[in-house]
Amino acid sequence: MKHLWAIVIMVLILSCSSDTSDRNPYLQEVRFRFELNLNLPLYNNLQNIGNPVYVGNNGVGTRGAFVINTGSSFMAWEASCPNHVPNECSTMTIEGQNAVCSCEGYTYNLFTGQQLDRPDDGKRYHDLLFYRATQSGNTVIISN
Repeated sequence: MKHLWAIVIMVLILSCSSDTSDRNPYLQEVRFRFELNLNLPLYNNLQNIGNPVYVGNNGVGTRGAFVINTGSSFMAWEASCPNHVPNECSTMTIEGQNAVCSCEGYTYNLFTGQQLDRPDDGKRYHDLLFYRATQSGNTVIISN
């Protein structure tokens, strides 16, 4: 009976997948929770559809987060460029409804998180790192 349980446990262990092919090797997925009070002037842009804000508070993601009102929900994304290790130029800036990395000039859409100017050089490129954004009354909670 012991051998049977040992075989069952081995099968279970070996059947677990450790596939990290979708994981971004440049950004750690840090745990955080931050509340945005939409009544504050700092987050006033989020009252309108398509106006993103940068949340650079300490402890929010790796380099802060971008939050945008899509009309039906809120989306939140990591503010550090997902295609290289965080460094002095990796914190992106908002240009309209896009985020732009000052290191390489890569552009990302803040509605979808997709890289808009992905080079065709055969290398693997990553889209923005997604954070959960939920609305409760006049508060938007972003977390990972």
